[in-house]
Amino acid sequence: MRNLCLLVLVVLTAINVKAQHFEAFLPNVFVHDNDTLNYRILYPPNMEAGRKYPLILFLHGAGERGVNNEKQLIHGAALFVDEEGRPTQDAIVLLPQCPPNVMWTHRVKEKNSDGVWEFSFPLGDSAPRPAQLVNSLVEELMASGRVDPERMYVMGLSMGGIGTLEFLYRWPEKYAAAICICGGHDPALTSTYCHVPVWFFHGGKDDVVPSVYSRQVFEVLRKCNVNTRYTLYSELNHNSWDAAFSEPGLLEWLLSF
Repeated sequence: MRNLCLLVLVVLTAINVKAQHFEAFLPNVFVHDNDTLNYRILYPPNMEAGRKYPLILFLHGAGERGVNNEKQLIHGAALFVDEEGRPTQDAIVLLPQCPPNVMWTHRVKEKNSDGVWEFSFPLGDSAPRPAQLVNSLVEELMASGRVDPERMYVMGLSMGGIGTLEFLYRWPEKYAAAICICGGHDPALTSTYCHVPVWFFHGGKDDVVPSVYSRQVFEVLRKCNVNTRYTLYSELNHNSWDAAFSEPGLLEWLLSF
């Protein structure tokens, strides 16, 4: 009985620590044209009135879709706070949550005869509604006067990595640099965002989003942007984000542009 009580105490403590860890990510709901978008926002420490700050938009993966305005914090949120949950970056960080059964893009995939996922990236007549809402929210933040329009960045993983490249295509003048983790897109679209440096990360054994889809984009983009990078973790599968988040100077690189 004593051991059971100790176990419960440990679990409750872990839950409480986790909740406190992300307490600085303030929950909110963006309403636009009768549609809503859940999001979390992290403000820099000691934010000064009248000062404009960099904005980092973080797009989560398919597994973090939902309606609870929490799951999008699972991967990536810890990158922006210390162990006590205090903001570490002198920037505004935006983490929207995509609803279930829809994506940031119109990406289509199916398995070929060898059981390998093959992707296509149709643009459709317009971006999916969640992506449109994110863009409208970004523009609202820009209009607030708190965001430096010359220092806006986008990053994402998996579904969000695909979304990152499509956001660059659809809104190429918004973002100064980007990070794409285990994502990819149509390399034919890169001419629109050739001016944007992108740091790509991928696992060499990724069987969810094969690394060829980021490599193809990189091979085209690096010809017109010398600051673009590609990091391949040859032994990793789909989860290349933990390794990417541990890269020394990751956010410093992003914010240097």
